[in-house]
Amino acid sequence: MTDTVVPGVEPTLSIQLQNFSAEAPEQGWGPVLELARVADEVGVDRVVVSDHIAFGEQLDAYGDPASGGTAGGRQPTGPDGHWLEPLTLLAVIAGQTQRVRLGTAILLAALRTPAVLAKQAATLDVLSGGRLDLGVGIGWQREEYEVAGLDFGRRGALLDQALAVCRVLWTERSAAFADGDLRFERIHAMPEPVQPGGVPIWVSGRINARTVDRLVRFGAGWIPWGEHVADPGPGIATLRQALADAGRDPAALQVQGQLPVVRDAQGAPELAATMAGVGPLLELGITDLRFSQRWGTDLGATRDLLAATVAAFRAEVGRA
Repeated sequence: MTDTVVPGVEPTLSIQLQNFSAEAPEQGWGPVLELARVADEVGVDRVVVSDHIAFGEQLDAYGDPASGGTAGGRQPTGPDGHWLEPLTLLAVIAGQTQRVRLGTAILLAALRTPAVLAKQAATLDVLSGGRLDLGVGIGWQREEYEVAGLDFGRRGALLDQALAVCRVLWTERSAAFADGDLRFERIHAMPEPVQPGGVPIWVSGRINARTVDRLVRFGAGWIPWGEHVADPGPGIATLRQALADAGRDPAALQVQGQLPVVRDAQGAPELAATMAGVGPLLELGITDLRFSQRWGTDLGATRDLLAATVAAFRAEVGRA
């Protein structure tokens, strides 16, 4: 296998919805839903939301790679920040949109009981018409696992177990599973997801043996973390090789990456200059380009900017 595999998936443009706030938002959460509707209307390919269930009082671990954080990182809210549960929010958004894909980036999947997670994700996929992408990771906060009654030190194993249960319940009519203390047989859990094979899983993490194995077993895509955010190329090459070694198509690997936004003196995006950065990312193997912007309260201006961004992106990648 060479390092110049051409991705077999169409480049997509995504935005992150801010489903968190340092304190209760003055305007409520309506603007988040409005932004999702606008993204759907103007042709954004995917909207994603993030996840926290609870916080301890010390958040320094976010900046500690040894705990699963990212070097120098800073948690965007304090312990009393308001975070909407992502699958619940995406269910609401699904009912107000028609075509935009709905993703988590990321969901702390191991904090959910595996069978319940499988049911929630399948239900959301059915109700959205097959639009769900499940981005998952292990997290960095010990207290978040403790409050769920789980062992933080086993979070990787718990995530693998949750993904394995989801797969078997999504794909087998009389499902059986055995892993440690979790065992079942002849279990039925309908409806199955609309998407063949189940909801696509995007694995987040640094490139190490555990992440590579997780993606090869379960993943449709990779969400780089830590040092790989700025330099994803070597990680993409590693994952493609691992997929090829496992008999999977390396060209089908999807990878999320940040599209650097060039701004003018007033801080507004310069779209032509920004889109010049698309080509190099595609050459690296990035397939889903995240456009980051602090969205204001002027819905008309937001619609105009998003529509112009979508048009510029599609022209750059040769999409109609």
